[in-house]
Amino acid sequence: MDSRTLPRNALVKPRPRTRPPAGHPDHWRSQAWWPWTRRALSLLFFVAVVVLLVRYGRHIDWDDVLESLRNTPRPALLAAIGLAAASHLLYSCFDLIGRRYTGHNLRTITVMAVNFISYAFNLSIGSLVGGVAFRYRLYSRLGLKNGVITRIVSMSMLTNWLGYKLLAGFLFLVHPLALPPSWKMGNHGLQWLGAALIFISLSYVVACARSGDRVWSIKGHEFYLPPWRMAVLQMAVSCLNWSLMAAVIFVLLGERIAYTDVLTVLLIGAIAGVVAHVPAGLGVFEFVFIALLSHIVPEGRLLAALLGYRAIYYIVPLMAASVMYVLMEAHARKIGPARRAAEVAMKHPEPSREGA
Repeated sequence: MDSRTLPRNALVKPRPRTRPPAGHPDHWRSQAWWPWTRRALSLLFFVAVVVLLVRYGRHIDWDDVLESLRNTPRPALLAAIGLAAASHLLYSCFDLIGRRYTGHNLRTITVMAVNFISYAFNLSIGSLVGGVAFRYRLYSRLGLKNGVITRIVSMSMLTNWLGYKLLAGFLFLVHPLALPPSWKMGNHGLQWLGAALIFISLSYVVACARSGDRVWSIKGHEFYLPPWRMAVLQMAVSCLNWSLMAAVIFVLLGERIAYTDVLTVLLIGAIAGVVAHVPAGLGVFEFVFIALLSHIVPEGRLLAALLGYRAIYYIVPLMAASVMYVLMEAHARKIGPARRAAEVAMKHPEPSREGA
């Protein structure tokens, strides 16, 4: 038989697989215990997610949520759903900025899917699990290294809070919230805080304009400020996203409160939820709105709107993200062996057939 018709692996004797030496970053992956440890960690992660979801669900009064949705006028409900969808779609683009920053080559739709899943879980069960753990889990299964994932997560969080600081600073300084009459205090403290937040945001843009694309190395880790255009884009998309979130509540309230007041209270409630370390800000978010706006709108109406907001912006996306996560995990299990084979082939290329 002509040698040119032989299979490729019949012409070349395969190289014996050798384990990376001790001290090599991949040495521990080659140990016999690693596959079992990885399966145990995966199972533990799934169990932790389920437990957190169950705990989150128990804190929600589902009857009140459904009742508030039934009592919301259909045009307002449809508008709120559209605004919530636009906000989630926009936030799903945050990691595309991280892709440009790190230079990885995952597809746009894949990056947006990971971003959407992590954001939905972040809103409901906290940033440590949602914003961080889910990104590390999904991106690592898609082939990204931990260092790249860390920069993506950092860039996404930075984007979110840059817009927050700029919006909050502007509103606190230029349009301070009218506090309830029973509160015997002025707005001067908020105005000073607003000026400080604006200064921090603008300082970031200036630093990017002066030192963008310069690389620093600290303890073996490289980082650099993005170009100033990317910094401006970060602030723009984040400001728009926070504005869309406030618009959902504004519509559900029947436009009974000035939009700027709703946006200001949303920003205060968001930071209060972070400080309180309560998953999804349950109770804290509603308390802030009632404390600051109940002198304008009755508490019952406020609670109904906030329950509708929680259903539309938190619960429905969480359900969709849960399904997407299971599908992505199943897909990763299918392509995992093929990716590992490709990585081995790249590290240990076969000799040329010339002269065979």
